[in-house]
This record gives sequence, structure tokens and C-alpha cells, in this order.
Amino acid sequence: PALLAARPMGGMLRAWTTACSTGEEAYSLAIAFREALEQTEPSAHHSLQIFATDLDKDAINRARVGAYPANIAADVSEERLRRFFVPEERGYRVAKDIREMVIFAPQNLAMDPPFTRLDLITCRNLLIYLEADLQKKLLPLFHYALNPGGILMLGNSETVGANSDLFAPLPGKTRLYRRQGTTRQTDLVEFPAAFARNRSRTG
Repeated sequence: PALLAARPMGGMLRAWTTACSTGEEAYSLAIAFREALEQTEPSAHHSLQIFATDLDKDAINRARVGAYPANIAADVSEERLRRFFVPEERGYRVAKDIREMVIFAPQNLAMDPPFTRLDLITCRNLLIYLEADLQKKLLPLFHYALNPGGILMLGNSETVGANSDLFAPLPGKTRLYRRQGTTRQTDLVEFPAAFARNRSRTG
């Protein structure tokens, strides 16, 4: 709701779900956006585009289909199943209008260019599996990718660590952080190799 309120004239919000696996989190984000839009009742038109990436190409292909087994009913309410899913023989498929909000693509976070001009990044339960050196590189990269005031969401066991100058925690027990207004010089951000090559050609 705060991201919507910050754009009273409407427009497109951009989000990036890293390590999206088979798409559950990306689609959940799309559903949460639709519900937030209904609750705020803005007069302007808002939309959300979600970029969802993962290193596993097979997982990405499954995510694009958006089909899940019937046992998701244990975690998804009847109302959400009715509104945002289509029953199929072996379970449920995410409704077309929700699937169209998400662009899935394979990506290596350590090597490929990041998305930019983002309002939200979700990176839940990935950092804990990475070596400390890579963690230190990714957080400044996420800061660079986010718009001023953008939101970073981490997993319950993750924090921004020594990057408190880049991200400030939001109130509550959630791992939500707001991008700080300070901008670190891009020369201090260790861009992935592919991005660095592109920047050197155009710069």
C-alpha cells in the first residue's frame, strides 16, 4: 500500500523476485498486489510487472506454466483459489491475468546483469546459502537496482549486515528494508561480469 500511495498519479511498479524456483513467490506477490490495490482503492491506474529469475532452467519452465498440485489448498484460502486459480484435473493453475504479470527468465546472480529501476526486490532465503563474499557484493547491487525508497525483502534468518547505510529496517518483525536515500558511487559496486563488460562498451 505504501508503494501505491507514493504514486498518486498511478503508473507501473516493477519488482524482481530472485531465486524464484517454480514461481510460488512471484505469483504470491502478484496476488498480494491485486489485493492491496483493492484495499487502497486508488483513483489512478496502477500496474505491477514482476521479473522472476532462477539459475535452474527447468524450474523456470515449470514456473511459466503455473500449475500446482491440489494440496496447495492446505495453504491457499478458498477465496484465493476461487479468484486467482483455475481448477484442473491434477490440481490448480494460476489464472491467466496473474500469470501475465510475471516475466520468468533464467539468471545467474553472480554473472548476469541485474534488473534496474525497481520498486521491490524479494530475496528470501538465498543469502544464507551464499558465501560471505558474494553476500557482500549482492546487497550493494540490490541497492543500485532499487529506486529511492524501494523495498528489499529478505528471509527470516537474513539481515543486511554491515549495509545499514544502504537499507533501513521497516517497523515490525518482518525482514523488510527500505532503500536509504544515500547513493553509493557506482564504481564501488561490484557489477556482475556480463554487466561490467556492457558498461565498459557503452561508457
